[in-house]
Amino acid sequence: MLTMSGKAAFPVLNIALTDAMQTIHTVKELRAALNRYRQTGKSIALVPTMGNLHDGHIRLIKKANELADITVCSIFVNPMQFGANEDLDAYPRTLDQDSQRLQAAQCALLFAPSVSEVYPEGLEQQTVVHVPGISSHHCGASRPGHFDGVATVVSKLFHMVQPDHALFGLKDYQQFQVIRKMVTDQCFDIKLHGVPTVRDEHGLALSSRNGYLSPSEIETARHLYRQLSSVASAIQQGSKAFTKLEKDSYSYWESLGIRMDYFQICHYQTLQPMTELTAAEQESVDHCVLLVAAFVGNTRLIDNLVTNRPN
Repeated sequence: MLTMSGKAAFPVLNIALTDAMQTIHTVKELRAALNRYRQTGKSIALVPTMGNLHDGHIRLIKKANELADITVCSIFVNPMQFGANEDLDAYPRTLDQDSQRLQAAQCALLFAPSVSEVYPEGLEQQTVVHVPGISSHHCGASRPGHFDGVATVVSKLFHMVQPDHALFGLKDYQQFQVIRKMVTDQCFDIKLHGVPTVRDEHGLALSSRNGYLSPSEIETARHLYRQLSSVASAIQQGSKAFTKLEKDSYSYWESLGIRMDYFQICHYQTLQPMTELTAAEQESVDHCVLLVAAFVGNTRLIDNLVTNRPN
């Protein structure tokens, strides 16, 4: 068998370098495969996912292909980041379809471990990674322990893969900021990349959970981004009426039957609400991020929009 460079390859646990995507389920095989790539001088990018892939995920894969020689996509529905009453059992698992999409996108390696492979001693005995401060607000307040689960599994994947690059969609803006702080605090030698949200033609952020929505609920959900855009426009034009913008948005969304979790206008890095900053602190903020989480029917959706402020 030949490598991609045309030179003869020698087997490592029956894994050889080919143009076909490899699918691996154990950490031992993963490390063997990636060590073989490293021996040939290849750089590695990681795209962590929970599967049920859509065009937003595929954009991450394509960006990863631009940044590195080898792209690894992990598919793992992480039980640690789901609460007691959340949709872990119902979360869609579509490994065969996901594999086909990844192959078409020229992903080199799919890592799809079992729960016992990632948490061999069970969740109760797993060391937990906690990122203080930025994890406690917004989704962290609504979903206690959620970001501990995210940080823990991402940390484990970083240790398993040891990538040069890691890519995350910015639809979950708070998650990206949590991971960024974890990478800094834990001294991971990894370059993080936040990739802009992919939206449908009407602005709805693509999400695995959109599959739970009925056609009428999809139309309702599109009003989340429409209102975010309206608020962003007001801020860009110089509005400082953050409390009023938040209250008016709540009223607008609730009039459409959307059940609100939160909506806040925040500092784009610290995620501290603008309403909690002093006037002088507000003046020093160049960009705001608008963070929203809401229920359309029984489906919880999140979205965000970063907007600049006038000088």
